[in-house]
Amino acid sequence: MSKNKLSKFADMETYPHVFQPAGSPTDPTPFPLCGRWGKDFFHNDNPIVLELGCGRGEYTVGLARLFPDKNFIGVDIKGARMWTGATESLQAGMKNVAFLRTHIEFISRFFAPGEVAEIWLTFSDPQMKKVTKRLTSTFFLNRYRNFLRPGGLIHLKTDSRFLFTYTSLMIEKNRLPLVFQTDDLYHTLAATTDEEVKTILGIQTYYEQQWIARGLTIKYLKFNLPAEGELVEPDVEIELDDYRSYNRSKRSGLEKSK
Repeated sequence: MSKNKLSKFADMETYPHVFQPAGSPTDPTPFPLCGRWGKDFFHNDNPIVLELGCGRGEYTVGLARLFPDKNFIGVDIKGARMWTGATESLQAGMKNVAFLRTHIEFISRFFAPGEVAEIWLTFSDPQMKKVTKRLTSTFFLNRYRNFLRPGGLIHLKTDSRFLFTYTSLMIEKNRLPLVFQTDDLYHTLAATTDEEVKTILGIQTYYEQQWIARGLTIKYLKFNLPAEGELVEPDVEIELDDYRSYNRSKRSGLEKSK
């Protein structure tokens, strides 16, 4: 491990708004802030918004600046990346930002039923080979139901046509309420007169800027997740992305996937 990474990990251990639970992620012991994030950490009852797979935390911090009346928690397992947003928010004195270092598979352990109002998925790995690893699969949507408010919002912002198509089919198959959808976000933003929408969706992460520079279009979906009803996977073959995204493993040699 490089000295730079070790230095970042050492910093993170001292940050009061960064939580790095020790022990096994399957530990049945309740996380101390589960059900108490608002009261014991943020010290308010404002809505809690998660960014799952937050990477460097640009979106978590950017949204927190825009909405001081909401609380934002960035979640990722990669601490060295998370250091960027954690450091920026600490130095700026932001009180509505926190970071949680854990695997998203175990996210239910950290939040109580109804504790979270919204979830952002920004440039998640499309996981074209394995359905259960996709963050909009039934595997994860059922986990989100454990802590998301009934009808809570899920936002997906992605460069991956595969993940966008898959999630669109999930929404259609399960009749989930679709709030907004575009397969060319910045073309759509150029035409909208809603300045708040422009500002929120115009936040660009480090990797997103590189994808845009490569000529890739950015896709966006927003939908509600009802608390009830069985969720099923769409039984449709989806064409795989024909490029390799930054910081992702090489795509499958297959041409289509379910």
